[in-house]
Amino acid sequence: MVMLGQGDEGGRRLPAGRKAELASYVAEVGEASVARLAERFEVSVDTIRRDLDALDAEGHLIRTHGGAVSVTAAPRPEFGVDVRLRMQSDAKDAIGALAARLVADGMVLMMNAGTTTQAIARHLRDRRELTIATNSLTLPAVVPPEVVRDLYVFGGEVRFTAQETIGPVVFPIREPGMEQRIQADLAFIGVGSVSEDGGYWTSNLAEAGMMRDMADRSAKVAIVADATKFERRLFAQVGDLAAADYLITDAPPPPSMARALADAGVVVLTPDEH
Repeated sequence: MVMLGQGDEGGRRLPAGRKAELASYVAEVGEASVARLAERFEVSVDTIRRDLDALDAEGHLIRTHGGAVSVTAAPRPEFGVDVRLRMQSDAKDAIGALAARLVADGMVLMMNAGTTTQAIARHLRDRRELTIATNSLTLPAVVPPEVVRDLYVFGGEVRFTAQETIGPVVFPIREPGMEQRIQADLAFIGVGSVSEDGGYWTSNLAEAGMMRDMADRSAKVAIVADATKFERRLFAQVGDLAAADYLITDAPPPPSMARALADAGVVVLTPDEH
């Protein structure tokens, strides 16, 4: 709704009214550039930048380089970790709390890089003597130090946007050309998409292979994904539905997907059911 101030010449919008419309518009479209918003609201790009900064500070949207995204938008691979951490944050926190309940003291965990697995790490504060292997460059700073017995980071190429390494799920030993065999009790794998007919997906080919290797080396596999990831179309398959023992999410999947998951032997965990 357009707000008009008393005595405003030409019926120009008050800043508060414009910002309310701006927040509503970004929530509706999911993402918009500064230039697009300036044109739509007929103000300067500097004015839009100030409005976006204020709305970001108030938690109504997420400011990005060159524009803004909705706090409820589905994250895309090109978004940095700092942006993705703030998207669907309540859902990720609920998933993290629920996932942590699968972890017992002394377990060995594989955890791939991602903002949802970071949420799990934050909820492990009551666990002890955990061994964690990850390709995340940010997760080691999130895990409370008293939780871990040992923490390992897989080597490889660094993807700066995702703050992760991409490489083999192995660790070298002293003998030249030899690798240390490893295995885990449980893998937490955050994915970009859960598809009824295609399983679990991500956007990067090499990342998909690494996630698949983590799952293969684990006795149990828990896929973690918020409901915005359902039925998205992404490039690389991590595995079919039966590749996981659990799907941990913030809302029940659509009925047809729920049936497909049940047929594949996947236990779906949501906060409402626990």
